[in-house]
Amino acid sequence: MKLKHILATMAVAVAAVCGSAQAQNYPTKPVTIVVPFSPGGATDIMARALSERMSTKLGQPVIVENKPGAGTVIASDYVARANPDGHTLLLAASSLGIAPSLYKKVNYDPVKDFTPVSLVASVVHVLEVHPSVPAHNVAELVAWLKANPAKGSYGSVGAGTSTHLESELFKTMSGANMEHVPYKGSAPALMDLVGGNINVMFDAYASSKPFINDKKVRLLAVTTAKRSRLLPDTPTVAESGLPGYEAMPWLGFVAPAGTPAPVVNKLYATLQEILKEQPIQEKFDALGLEIIGNKPDEFAAFLKNDIVKWTKVVKDSGAKAD
Repeated sequence: MKLKHILATMAVAVAAVCGSAQAQNYPTKPVTIVVPFSPGGATDIMARALSERMSTKLGQPVIVENKPGAGTVIASDYVARANPDGHTLLLAASSLGIAPSLYKKVNYDPVKDFTPVSLVASVVHVLEVHPSVPAHNVAELVAWLKANPAKGSYGSVGAGTSTHLESELFKTMSGANMEHVPYKGSAPALMDLVGGNINVMFDAYASSKPFINDKKVRLLAVTTAKRSRLLPDTPTVAESGLPGYEAMPWLGFVAPAGTPAPVVNKLYATLQEILKEQPIQEKFDALGLEIIGNKPDEFAAFLKNDIVKWTKVVKDSGAKAD
């Protein structure tokens, strides 16, 4: 027994030394951040801002590679199959966990095939209406929709997207009826909201901000559980008339499953330093993002809960993406 105990202790010590050396030497080559969206969008801009600072701190080039398509499934599947050495990362969105319930052919498991690094930020989303809608809060909107069940229509940035599912959650919880009108992106949906062709929309604040400021659409609420630091005077959907409602689109880094813990911890620590920098914080504010930067285990727990929540929304609403 003594020999076994000694050998076990030695094994733990060797593993600790190897892990420390692994983290100290990492990265040994360029690191790739895979972005599941096209260049030029908020996620891409965020990735490039972070990659520049990560390159400096890690001592190796950190490259952004865009792999859009199939509701982020293409990028997610690519990273799930990558070598788990920390040199390939996915800047994942909420769709990482939602896609398997929306698409027929998804080859990855959002929990088993990835190692969470950090939930970097939430995307501030808002509920807005066309000015002709006689509602200045969520309670009034629900009452109007129920009184006019054939008039309500909402736009989303595409079937199966966060704006689609946020709207379906709103319908389920409120009992109000709205027709879904999917668009290919935020811009055409906003144009139709401004034009009165649709009358309700959940959207990213950064996209809607110019129209809100010009009073071409009316801002009712933010979708998060607490008020946004970017919109401190705007109530949440929950406090404005629909208690319990919460939707928080997010962006976070994950690595392939099996990525060594010392490497994950080094990435997390590096991100923590970067997220405290004022230029990065100002960049995030401009993009309509609120920094979170939680720990790997906290992100893992959050991801599991988020998957359960939105899988139920998909099932209850019958939402489909293909």
